[in-house]
Amino acid sequence: MEDEDRLKFMETVRRYKQVSNYEIYAYCLMNNHVHLLIKENKEPISIIMKRISSSYVLWYNKKYSRCGHLFQERFRSEAVETDAYFLTVLRYIHQNPLKAGITKKSNSFRWSSYHEYMENASIVDIEFGLNMFSQDKETAKNLFEQYTNEINNDQCLDDQEKPLVVTDKEVLEHLKELGILNISELHRLDKPERNEFIRKLKKMPGVSIRQLARITGISKSMIGRIN
Repeated sequence: MEDEDRLKFMETVRRYKQVSNYEIYAYCLMNNHVHLLIKENKEPISIIMKRISSSYVLWYNKKYSRCGHLFQERFRSEAVETDAYFLTVLRYIHQNPLKAGITKKSNSFRWSSYHEYMENASIVDIEFGLNMFSQDKETAKNLFEQYTNEINNDQCLDDQEKPLVVTDKEVLEHLKELGILNISELHRLDKPERNEFIRKLKKMPGVSIRQLARITGISKSMIGRIN
């Protein structure tokens, strides 16, 4: 919802990096989902994600006086088994805000690890990725920057779903136009009033029930019953 939430999420990732002894090569915090490129060491990815999500949800629910699940579904993951695909995923994560229409340049988006590669690393293990470009750090940074900003047709895990006709940002902006500034405010409404706003969102051309469920945290079946 706001920068404090994003800072807390990254603080949680940092804390459990020490506990679970994982390496992190990239991250990107979007409005309603997160991308992480992680290497397991001591613990499997399922335990790592359980630690991160459980701790963060506990804090988030307390802050916003809410209860229950924050993440609609179990995390999705895939193995990165080659250097070539590692670089594809690295670029895909850093270009996610561009492809979502949130920003026009990777270096203007605050909530990704792009800055850690180009400036000072604080959470991310940048050496592994940079060494794929060059053993010389400055040369590697220049090549990383060129590679990351190339126009491409990279396909990763998210592309197993059809791209949205309406972006999540457009849905949230429309919700603001209706008078609801954020999702927490939507959840604080009584059920009939909340359903009326969902009904209006469903009338947006190109929006899907799956998309609304992901954005609002309300189940697809419940949204489907709102006419």
